[in-house]
Amino acid sequence: MRPATLSRLLLVCVLVSAGSARAQEPASGEPEAALPGPHLKWGVEVKAGYRDSEDFVFSFPFRPADGQPAQTLTMQTVDPEGNLEVPAATLFLDAEWGEALLGHLKVDMIDLYDRNPTSTDHKVDVDEAWIRFGRESEPGRLPERSGCYVKVGKLPKFERQDDRHLESYGLVSTAFNRFEDLGVEVGIDLGRYVYVKGSYTRGNPVFLRDPNALAGDNGTAARFDVPPHPALNSGVPIIYDAEVEEAGSGGNEESGAGLGLRFSNEDGSRRAELLAYGYQRTLADRVEMEGSLYGGDLDLLDAPFGTFPGLADRDKTEVGGNLWLYVDGLSFFGQYVDQEIAGLGRKGYEGEIAWRFELPLFASLAGQQLFPSIAPSFRYSKLDPDFVNPPPGRTPAPSFAWEWEKTDAGLRIGIVPGTDLTVEHSHNRFLTARGWKTVDELLTTLRWRM
Repeated sequence: MRPATLSRLLLVCVLVSAGSARAQEPASGEPEAALPGPHLKWGVEVKAGYRDSEDFVFSFPFRPADGQPAQTLTMQTVDPEGNLEVPAATLFLDAEWGEALLGHLKVDMIDLYDRNPTSTDHKVDVDEAWIRFGRESEPGRLPERSGCYVKVGKLPKFERQDDRHLESYGLVSTAFNRFEDLGVEVGIDLGRYVYVKGSYTRGNPVFLRDPNALAGDNGTAARFDVPPHPALNSGVPIIYDAEVEEAGSGGNEESGAGLGLRFSNEDGSRRAELLAYGYQRTLADRVEMEGSLYGGDLDLLDAPFGTFPGLADRDKTEVGGNLWLYVDGLSFFGQYVDQEIAGLGRKGYEGEIAWRFELPLFASLAGQQLFPSIAPSFRYSKLDPDFVNPPPGRTPAPSFAWEWEKTDAGLRIGIVPGTDLTVEHSHNRFLTARGWKTVDELLTTLRWRM
């Protein structure tokens, strides 16, 4: 979406909102309805967990640049074996003024699983900070009437799965839309069943990370010709869209658009939503990444490493489709993405099914039900690159071009309202030059929210 198109959408949104507001004005002679006052809500969430990551080692030759001596690099599990850790403490703040105005802030302290490179990135991170004018419906929820919204700030991708049931992420979520971007988003309800969305943002830089819990340290040596001594290992990384953390960071601006269709019964217990979307931007020569010698965007795929065969232009494009489905306690989320990064293509598939069961009351604590719910979940994701690596010795991560499958299975147990325990197992399976390899990870997360 170009800036001119976005401006037109903003104008349409204002006109639709104004018309909707006039339609709700009290008739002449009737008492004026009381305007809602501002309402402030805040919350705190703390997570503590146990992570057990299988140790995996893959060694390969690497020549940093012309004239520099060759060396052997190793991709290894970021932090293997068992570890007790506190991955995050999060502050939430929402300021509401009726239905038409909402401000949202989400700040992570510690933020262990979202740092990149893990040990050197920000330990306090503003994940989301946005203000929204207008009404936005949840997936599958039918609005009462036509309307629109404008959202400005640091915000998640509009196609992202936000009703998550596991602490881990699938390959598609990690690669394409896990992290927030900075910009503006517009949504317009064309009646109750059809809607369009558009965005114009700073642009998430292309970088590398392990798809399991910890991202790993990549490019943290003092120089390219010195063997690295990082606090954490590199992991087995894939290409992904990294978070935009500050207004001046990120790649070139990105435009996106989506068309959606939704259905629901009267009470919303059974509903579905389909969304088709696309994004486009021009890659930057280099994007500086916190604490790493590796640059983002084109610099990751070109000099000082060997150029990937097929690297053709500077365009980054992707098209995709999502399905949300809710049937009472059962939910399903599916996503397909087809992406090209400077001529390098890859496809991703992901599907997650979860079923939440409300349990009967058999015990209570301080007036609250003990073990009110249980929710098993299963997710399958696949990443299929359509490109090959540079000649041997000319890439810092041969795993970029590997075909990859990941399954995640878990169980979330409600302990009391606001407190739950999630136990999950991730199984990675990827095709290396030496055949299929596997890596497993166990996550146990106790979450408390007030």
